[in-house]
Amino acid sequence: MKIYLSGKLVNKEQAKISVFDHGFLYGDGAFEGIRSYNRLIFRLADHVDRLYETAHTMMLKIPLTKDQMVKAIITTLRANNLKDAYIRVIVTRGEGDLGLDPRKCKGDGNVIIITDKITLYSDELYRNGMEIITVPTVRNLPEALNPQLKSLNYLNNILAKIEANNSGYAEAIMLDAQGYVAECTGDNIFIVKNGRLLTPWQGRLKGITRQVVLDLAAKNKISAKECSLTRHEIFNAEECFLTGTAAEIIPVVKVDGRAIGNSRPGKVTLKLTGLFKVITRENGVKY
Repeated sequence: MKIYLSGKLVNKEQAKISVFDHGFLYGDGAFEGIRSYNRLIFRLADHVDRLYETAHTMMLKIPLTKDQMVKAIITTLRANNLKDAYIRVIVTRGEGDLGLDPRKCKGDGNVIIITDKITLYSDELYRNGMEIITVPTVRNLPEALNPQLKSLNYLNNILAKIEANNSGYAEAIMLDAQGYVAECTGDNIFIVKNGRLLTPWQGRLKGITRQVVLDLAAKNKISAKECSLTRHEIFNAEECFLTGTAAEIIPVVKVDGRAIGNSRPGKVTLKLTGLFKVITRENGVKY
């Protein structure tokens, strides 16, 4: 496996950075997860834009232009000869001292690109749907650490994932500080109620797969709305599913012990899943 490391392709075993890098010491960096299908990188521009937006808010300078970043991603994919891949792009603040002050970091930081395979959930869960729970850990306040930022500090999500795992579940709902549904530990959430697609508008990441689903709904005359949702609305939904770059679209059939609909993936979920599979195989940046 070849890893892109700050301008060079190196073997996996050689892909090393300093222990003084603030990305390692403090989670001071940004990242993106991207997918390619059939040698087409799906929504690459959207992912690159989100990476640079996160970096801008963090006052983190990326030493590549967007075009150069795209070329680096394509170069790494070609080097590993992957037809279908998960792409992880990481940008760190760089090497500093043991203090917090980012001004002490030297140079341009590190840009790391990894291309590999990823499997979050089993085929059975995609076929039959998954069960999830709500965990006590709430989503970060936007005033504290904005959920829109894909920073290397993912402790909020990891703590929630640990709670899910300790209870025997692969995924969990996180609420915001007001008790409204925000998102899951690594995925956005949708429900279908009275034939209408609903998804939380607050306290969550600007999910790219989430937006693809909203776009597909609009093009296929499926009514959709971003709104505030409580667990009550989730429990009484006709359908529920999660979206994410790694997860794609996965149906949910039980939440906190309550059956969703008829406890099977619903027709809207299945329709959107089919449409999503088509669009990922036909649209993207070729490499």
